[in-house]
Amino acid sequence: MQFKSSLVTGTLIKRYKRFFADVELDDGTIVTAHCPNTGAMTGCAEPGYKVWLTSNNDPKRKLKYSWEVAIDSAGQFIGINTHNANKLVEEALIQGKIAEFASWPEVKREVKYGQEKSKIDFLLSSEEQRCYVEVKSVTLLQDGVGMFPDTQTQRGQKHLRELMSIAQQGFSAAILFCVQHTGIEQVKVADQLDPIYAELMLQAINTGVKVLAYGCDFSEKGIVLSHKIPFISG
Repeated sequence: MQFKSSLVTGTLIKRYKRFFADVELDDGTIVTAHCPNTGAMTGCAEPGYKVWLTSNNDPKRKLKYSWEVAIDSAGQFIGINTHNANKLVEEALIQGKIAEFASWPEVKREVKYGQEKSKIDFLLSSEEQRCYVEVKSVTLLQDGVGMFPDTQTQRGQKHLRELMSIAQQGFSAAILFCVQHTGIEQVKVADQLDPIYAELMLQAINTGVKVLAYGCDFSEKGIVLSHKIPFISG
């Protein structure tokens, strides 16, 4: 996934009101950028972090800049834009870079399904079978381990229930953690932050839902889903 415009670099002053980030650009100019991440962003938005912004000259936009990447004090790259997770996975699916899904010939996005009126991120299909894939972005790092979720998530709980129902019907179902933090070496469920999600995850795995995690590579040109990362269950 390539960035839509050349990057503008600077230093984070603060992130506030969820959607805003004040940044001092390398030339000393202070700007307010859109923060495309409504989550807690624990460890991802510390003042002093280096940041990469994209710019947009559309006069209809309230903010010219969007925050795409942070670089923490250890030099690790963090994907801030959670909307990029599905774009990265879609690109990798189409290019056959995710080995577990490479055999599925058809890929569809945002397909309605389930008893709780959900939309699956990706529906993979062949003439004989279907595979439902839910994507989750992971950026919370604790001692080299990526944790999901970073806060209680009723939406995530619903998705697990839906995937369990799909698996019980005889279809393939999977969760793919898109890890947008280069410091994360393995992924596990943050049971201390959402014990209900953790319990549902164990039930989902026992029902046959597959759980995968893939990491990303970052450059000034863009981000790519690149390598498998271990998922720790239990």
